[in-house]
Amino acid sequence: MTRMIHQAALYGSDAEFLAMAVTFVRDGLERGEPVLVTTTSGNLTLLGEALGDEAGRVDYAESAYFGRRTALRATGFLRYWQRNAGHERVRILAEPVWAGRSPRDVLAWKRMESGLNLILEGTGIWMICPYDTRTAGPGIVADAMRTHPSLSSDGRRISASPAYADPVTFIGECDAAPLPEAPATAVSASLGDLQSVRRFVTGQAGRSGLTGERVTMLALAAHEASRYLETPLTARMWETFGALVCDLRADREIAAGPLAGFTPPGLEERPEDGLWVARQICDHVDIRTGGGSCTVRLQTATWRLQESA
Repeated sequence: MTRMIHQAALYGSDAEFLAMAVTFVRDGLERGEPVLVTTTSGNLTLLGEALGDEAGRVDYAESAYFGRRTALRATGFLRYWQRNAGHERVRILAEPVWAGRSPRDVLAWKRMESGLNLILEGTGIWMICPYDTRTAGPGIVADAMRTHPSLSSDGRRISASPAYADPVTFIGECDAAPLPEAPATAVSASLGDLQSVRRFVTGQAGRSGLTGERVTMLALAAHEASRYLETPLTARMWETFGALVCDLRADREIAAGPLAGFTPPGLEERPEDGLWVARQICDHVDIRTGGGSCTVRLQTATWRLQESA
């Protein structure tokens, strides 16, 4: 069986990007392999012009719109393989967006890059992840060497990354830091069933300014995460500058695997299926277990527009 290949490609100029990307894409097209490109709008323009008429044979999307959340992106890659499963090899050029991301976002995306080695294991995907050294910080570039088993500068050669870290180890490092404590202003409640979870989250989300479907979806995410934890549990909610946070804590330890909630549900029900739903809805889902309890933290973006006086 054709093995999965996951590479990082560092580039510091438009010419370096094109030298790698055009070769990678054209080789795939010549072999009749499906090719998906997700990169910046600027790189899509460059690549489209370089490919000319061949660009019409390439599937593409701007990175900002292909999986805004990590679990959405991972699922998108897996679905693309499944849609093209009649092919022995599928090529994906997948550039993450690093510019403007918070440290919290960067951590989540590095975690996903490592997790792809497990999520896509057993597929015939050849994935190259370009990293623009002009915009990606040195820490991000260094971690790219740890999250990708191999490197490529020309879209063909496969050079082993000497810094590659076992995904379970890398993800464990990402999850080792304790979650920041809830503020004193957090609203807390002891909840005995799933319906009370939905009512609590709906009420607190409405008081924080969320409306309509966004309230409903956050309540659904909390419901599904609570199914994973099982009731009774303790819920806490608070608002930060730019986000609404919901902690769900059960007084029992649950050994969540590194991929919990990252692979889509199948025909057989799994305990973590609800976490997958939560990850599709929320910007961040963190799981911490230990000390006799397990906490799932949900975070969704908020905004506020005040009317002029």
